[in-house]
Amino acid sequence: MADNIARVFADAIATDPNRPLLTWYDDASGERTELSGATLANWVAKTANLLVDELALGPGGTAAALLPPHWQTAAVLLGCWSAGLTVQRAGLPVADQPGEVDVLFATVDRVAEADAWSAADRYALALHPFALPLREVPAGFADYVTEVRAHGDHFTAYLPGGPDHTALRARAAARAAELGISAGDRLLVDVDRHPDPLDWLLAPLSVGATLVLCAHLDQARLADRRSTERITHTLT
Repeated sequence: MADNIARVFADAIATDPNRPLLTWYDDASGERTELSGATLANWVAKTANLLVDELALGPGGTAAALLPPHWQTAAVLLGCWSAGLTVQRAGLPVADQPGEVDVLFATVDRVAEADAWSAADRYALALHPFALPLREVPAGFADYVTEVRAHGDHFTAYLPGGPDHTALRARAAARAAELGISAGDRLLVDVDRHPDPLDWLLAPLSVGATLVLCAHLDQARLADRRSTERITHTLT
């Protein structure tokens, strides 16, 4: 079994790339975004190509992700792992203090926090529902959405992923067992209560589950959403 985290994602979409893989809800804004495996793979490939082709990064490289749970965060993390990078501040593992990384991704409201990090390249994300470009790009940052769109739709993940990826994949499989997530599950996750990407992204993908991620979950909508999305398991 290949130890690269990208293999987890590839296996998760291999059976049917066109089925809904990740559905994102934000009950505070009313947003609903649905991505098939193929669509998310497109974003992941573009991110990896940005890292490799534009920044000349690869296995051994490091990234920091100051990002909340979101479908764009999934694209960033999986893109970094596909390129062989080790990700800090993604919840797994978390560095105790800011440090030096090759590339940093941050939401616009965390730019001040990002200033504590040393990074050669920095990308800001607005997490807009329609992935629109930033109206104003923070000084010292590039707009992730604008930059990533210029890159290719296909990427062959680097193998192997290295010891960090091996340990991370093992943790994902173990966490899926702890949470009772099974192959074929349609999993609903309250991401405010489960912000660690191990819970909302890697553990489900490691067993072939599909995702319904909910921010600011409105409990009054939960029963209908379980029915509409054909949920088989919940993390709330």
